[in-house]
Amino acid sequence: MGFFGSKKKTNRYVVRKSYDTENLIPVIKCSTCNSDRVAGFKNIHTGKIEEVMFIADDDDMAEFIQTYGLNPAEIKKVY
Repeated sequence: MGFFGSKKKTNRYVVRKSYDTENLIPVIKCSTCNSDRVAGFKNIHTGKIEEVMFIADDDDMAEFIQTYGLNPAEIKKVY
């Protein structure tokens, strides 16, 4: 056993969050240089993107979709 002990994997539950569906649309901001992806919401009036979470793999994408109750077909990619 190490100094800090071992990390145990816990079952995480997702709390459903809401967003302003009239003014915001879900987007994935993709980098063309290093393929980083960030999930967030884009204001349809100003074009400003509010970043919510980093997407490292498919599990993160599933968590984003489940957390906000999104339809994957509605999520737009922004480069």
